[in-house]
Amino acid sequence: MDSIQEMVYSLPFLTVTSAILAYVMATRFNLYPVIIYVSKTKKLMDEPEERRVHTNKVPNLGGMGLFITFSLTLLLFVPFLNNTITDLSNLLSLLSATIILLFLGVKDDLVLMTPKKKLVIQLIAVSMVCVLQDVRITDFHGLLGIGELPYFVSILFTVFVFVLVINSVNLIDGIDGLAASISILASLAFGIAFFMDNDFMMTLLSAVLIGSLLGFLKYNFSDNRKIFMGDCGSLIVGFLLAYQGIKFLNINPENVQFYNSSNSSILLLAILSYPLFDLLRVFIVRMMQKKSPFVADSNHIHHRLLRLGLNHKQATFLLFVSNLTLIVITFFTSDLQINISLIVIVCFGCVLYLLPFLGIFEEFEEKEMVAEVTNTKGNVFSNNYLNSKIRSSENEVEESFIKLINLEKSNGVKSVFETQNKNLTFKRVQEIKAWSNKKKNNISDDVSKI
Repeated sequence: MDSIQEMVYSLPFLTVTSAILAYVMATRFNLYPVIIYVSKTKKLMDEPEERRVHTNKVPNLGGMGLFITFSLTLLLFVPFLNNTITDLSNLLSLLSATIILLFLGVKDDLVLMTPKKKLVIQLIAVSMVCVLQDVRITDFHGLLGIGELPYFVSILFTVFVFVLVINSVNLIDGIDGLAASISILASLAFGIAFFMDNDFMMTLLSAVLIGSLLGFLKYNFSDNRKIFMGDCGSLIVGFLLAYQGIKFLNINPENVQFYNSSNSSILLLAILSYPLFDLLRVFIVRMMQKKSPFVADSNHIHHRLLRLGLNHKQATFLLFVSNLTLIVITFFTSDLQINISLIVIVCFGCVLYLLPFLGIFEEFEEKEMVAEVTNTKGNVFSNNYLNSKIRSSENEVEESFIKLINLEKSNGVKSVFETQNKNLTFKRVQEIKAWSNKKKNNISDDVSKI
């Protein structure tokens, strides 16, 4: 009996059990089907628009299912922990902050909020954790020549990191499975470190989040019962990743021997590299185009992969592997001096994440586009196919039509619309060209290839 009780209270058993329970709760209790039904009944759906990559209305309150699964599963395992008043207080502060972000996200999903209002509410939620729990970044360990931070500076910088990670995860939630997959990878990396540190609370938090996200992915990738994470989900997940990341920086070095803990900040950057890199890139592009960095567009890395012909699952898998590759590279170079390690991660990150923007893929894209328009018999799209493309709001469709028109003008290619398909009327041709010219203003220039 004692051996059974010891096994039940052991960290490995609790970790695996909590992840499985979270997944089962998300998939076997009709949680998401109920949310999908209510969303469709009450017409609480994500509307297709120009920068969206879907053409049908889809429920976007998946974050509610994520929060219910995560919070209930975590609370179920509280009795198995060696709780102190401090632990329980920290857990309540954490759940309170996620509830605030949940309501913020739900309101933003249903009624769009201004960036300023969203920022204020995020600051309130983050401050509850930073100030009340004293969860903060205290030391740079020599990164960029910076050592220990004064208390006030530490609080401000920690709040900035929280907000940065929250919004970076929110921005990558643009195609099926991407935000959830990257978050699973990050939580797995953090969870391994917490497990080595024998931190029961944080290990369970990582495991429960992984199980909850895996359950969400089942519906996010579904064709018949698809649901989006929405802002209510991405804000919560981004907050939990930032929370784990800062806790990861504060792990006791003596308990974790399998990596150089003095370079933990570099490893943290690698773990969260994709959302942070994509956020930095789109902000730079927007400012170079003299646009507000907070105005949404279709300039993200995942949009580029879709334009190159990848589907959602392929693009998600490629970015997942890229992020994993950078984590592995950083792990095996963690013994380098911290600033040299930073240079290594930046160089490899640029290579991995900017690879789709190389000119060779641009040339390939144009050839594929012409090959798609002109088949082996010299015919072109049927009227039905063109009509379906015109109605689509997908970015790769916009890009294809615009590039086709530009290619005809610049390269002297005979008009595939006018000379190769006698069934298309002149009026239809003009409609297509007018549509493409109107959309042209929404497509990035050459500066988007940064």
